Amino acid sequence: MAEELGVFIPYVGGVEHANVLLPPLETLCTVEETCVRDKAVESLCRIGAQMRETDLVDWFVPLVKRLAAGEWFTARVSACGLFHIAYPSASETLKAELRSVFSQLCQDDMPMVRRAAATNLGKFAATVEPAHLKTDIMQIFEDLTQDDQDSVRLLAVEGCASLGKLLEPQDCVAHILPVIVNFSQDKSWRVRYMVANQLYELCEAVGPEPTKTDLVPAYVRLLRDNEAEVRIAAAGKVTKFSRILNPELAIQHILPCVKELSSDSSQHVRSALASVIMGMAPVLGKDATIDQLLPIFLSLLKDEFPDVRLNIISKLDQVNQVIGIDLLSQSLLPAIVELAEDRHWRVRLAIIEYIPLLASQLGVGFFDDKLGALCMQWLQDKVYSIRDAAANNLKRLAEEFGPDWAMQHIVPQVLDMINNPHYLYRMTILRAISLLAPVMGSEITCSKLLPVVVNVSKDRVPNIKFNVAKVLQSLIPIVDQSVVEKTIRPCLVELAEDPDVDVRYFASQALQSIDQVMMSS
Repeated sequence: MAEELGVFIPYVGGVEHANVLLPPLETLCTVEETCVRDKAVESLCRIGAQMRETDLVDWFVPLVKRLAAGEWFTARVSACGLFHIAYPSASETLKAELRSVFSQLCQDDMPMVRRAAATNLGKFAATVEPAHLKTDIMQIFEDLTQDDQDSVRLLAVEGCASLGKLLEPQDCVAHILPVIVNFSQDKSWRVRYMVANQLYELCEAVGPEPTKTDLVPAYVRLLRDNEAEVRIAAAGKVTKFSRILNPELAIQHILPCVKELSSDSSQHVRSALASVIMGMAPVLGKDATIDQLLPIFLSLLKDEFPDVRLNIISKLDQVNQVIGIDLLSQSLLPAIVELAEDRHWRVRLAIIEYIPLLASQLGVGFFDDKLGALCMQWLQDKVYSIRDAAANNLKRLAEEFGPDWAMQHIVPQVLDMINNPHYLYRMTILRAISLLAPVMGSEITCSKLLPVVVNVSKDRVPNIKFNVAKVLQSLIPIVDQSVVEKTIRPCLVELAEDPDVDVRYFASQALQSIDQVMMSS
């Protein structure tokens, strides 16, 4: 109901009668259920934004004052989200009263009310005149930053960024900067966590010089914080922060911390770092990347936790653009090959999943030289999941580099493996053929793939034969009807008379598919 009333203006006679929607929403603003209150406030804001100025003064402003003076905290919490709608249309006297009421809510006995006030301070501040912004609003802000509840202080951190954008740079340095620096040393790790998350935006608000003198030391402190959660948040912003500094400052202050974080005791910190560190390469330039960052990439590539390694592999293209493919292959490729042969099958699996991405980043020539053999090797892995992923990998590579490339580099090697003595590997090849056929198109499927599948239908292992039936069924939509009748149907008819019950079942399923296609055409 709270949500629907927000779009009810057309049904009560238009904007001139919008005030009739306020009483039910005012009641809903006082209920205990948080999500109902939030929707009621949202709807009031939507209605208030469309109301005429005189109606706002006559109906909306009194509603806000009533809620702000409510006996139960729920009303006061809801009131905090409405000031930015009520304030612009009010007279000077009313505006002064609204600022005073908001200030009282920021000092309310209930932490929930102070939290709501801190959350909405930025919205309210955006509607207040510059003269009052520096006096009244900054006084409210300073009170919130010194609140004894960390849940209020951490919301004030968010206010730093929004207020910083409203103030002149010199006022921002005078009022906001000291608060940020203090917050970066707050006794509550949750407040420090919020600073680590918001610091990049705060740098934009205060400008380059204060960033260098005050915020860089604060950021370095956060990167070395004793709480892992704070280090995770700070590590995730390393690249963004480095971009607003010049390369010398980044190398001098940020890089030593990055080296420490690359061997941090928490895997989540290392993972957060690995997900963004590649972006530092364009910032630092070629020489610094080769001397300083490459050793860190290599240590993260050899990390014991797969997430860390994969975060590095998934962003290799950013480094490739800076140092070039030759150097990248000399330094990082051995580590990738090592991971591709890792004794943990899940690590091998993850590498396979990134191969198409690597291929697209590094180009076809590099792929053929360095990674092509690995892709074929995985088709004969001892673990089924690896073999299955390897077959999917070939399909994605064929899509990436095109059928002509696949015809030259994948198809002949895959078809050679169909005579492997172990039936499980022969099954993998059948799976690869069924995945490659849609990419390769009708002509290559008919001339190269289909004859191999038909030939394998005479295999002595039933599992191979019923997989042949499945593959033939998947080829029906790809090849011409004449090929289906001349080649696929006779093979399936033969399999439908096989002694094995499963072979007969899958062959009959495939024959039914042919009949359905015939009927529909």
